[in-house]
Amino acid sequence: MALHVMEEANRCLGCKKPRCQEGCPIHTNIPEVIRLLKSGKLNEAGWMLFENNPLTTVCSLVCNHEGQCEGHCVRGIKEAPVHFSIIENYISTTYANQMVKGPAKSNGRKAAVIGAGPAGLTIAIILARYGYQMTIFDSRDKIGGVLRYGIPDFRLPDDVLDDMAYRHLELKGIQFRPNTYIGSALTIDDLFRDGYQSIFVGAGLWKPNRLHIRGESLGHVTFAINYLASPKAFRLGERIMVIGTGNSAMDCARTAIRNGAKYVSCVNLTETITASQYESSYAKLEGVEFIMNKCTVEIRDDGVVLADSRVEEDGKIVPVPGTEMLYPCTGVIIAVSQGAESNIVTSTKGIGTNNRGLLTVDADGHTSRPGVFAAGDATSGARTVVEAVANGKRVAEAMHEYMQGLPLATTTDYPDIPVAPTTEASVLAEQVLG
Repeated sequence: MALHVMEEANRCLGCKKPRCQEGCPIHTNIPEVIRLLKSGKLNEAGWMLFENNPLTTVCSLVCNHEGQCEGHCVRGIKEAPVHFSIIENYISTTYANQMVKGPAKSNGRKAAVIGAGPAGLTIAIILARYGYQMTIFDSRDKIGGVLRYGIPDFRLPDDVLDDMAYRHLELKGIQFRPNTYIGSALTIDDLFRDGYQSIFVGAGLWKPNRLHIRGESLGHVTFAINYLASPKAFRLGERIMVIGTGNSAMDCARTAIRNGAKYVSCVNLTETITASQYESSYAKLEGVEFIMNKCTVEIRDDGVVLADSRVEEDGKIVPVPGTEMLYPCTGVIIAVSQGAESNIVTSTKGIGTNNRGLLTVDADGHTSRPGVFAAGDATSGARTVVEAVANGKRVAEAMHEYMQGLPLATTTDYPDIPVAPTTEASVLAEQVLG
């Protein structure tokens, strides 16, 4: 592995105007990272990666490298580009073992993050570096959000996220409150009451978009976001049809194959696959068939009715009458993106949204309510992981600037009241447990 990594590193030309860095949404200093590695300074290279991108181990695995750093590499014009994803993964996973430093000195301020997805994790880590007491709230039992519950384990192993939880959260003193849905028992107003001076909302997109056709409620049908969260919970049989050709559809198709499906097909309205070439090529290699230029008309117990598609003058795609045909299958996965689903807005006054239910923010993530910030999928719709990290970095700085302009919170300066006496049972427990 190390030899292969160094071979790739030695192919880097060290361009004075690095196109690779320009193509990276988070502007990783790729030439300098590679130079440090080649100079035997792996730890310095690792430090640089994590300082710029707290989720560098994740991005090395799931970024759309072909359209970003590697897609802009000057070597890629006439030959294969320098595969920085391999270099980044090697450096970041090796250096991660050196990350054992404890929490920064507290600055006496508290901030909250709602949603343990890529944007929320980035913000919590950056603000913790400034000394803020951080608490992350998430409706699920582990960190990651879409990283854990929307990306298959064969692309992003859970142990990568588990290691992040240990090194970035536990060691840094960041508290994680799982299985807590803000907007239900607890609201944003409750968080402000309890001394959080700034709150980030990164709830993500968990509401599946529907086709609005007959058959969506049948027992052998599911939505992509639900399937990817727990694929082994579903029994969809050996012949599966995925409706959609985005990256989530590719994840569903490849996951279905790994869970016993013998025949998997993906249906698309047009002749253009919307997934990245990298993801779709893997799907084709693994045997996924693509059915193009078809509208999904109806889902039946024994299959899906498709019809030829036609683009009208207004750009709307409609089925061509008389071309309907039944395509037999045992299970159907609908993968046509997700929308916002959150009680945060309805339970909180003063937070504006657009007609898609997404939070409206300015360039630095300020919502219409002072002290409440947002970024990532909750504001822009589904985007890439590295874009969420880039947005998170910008919003973290805006939150830091906002809180520095506030007086220190006094809600946690508890009044001086008597302490309850130690009970006999607790004394015995201390003796037994040492």
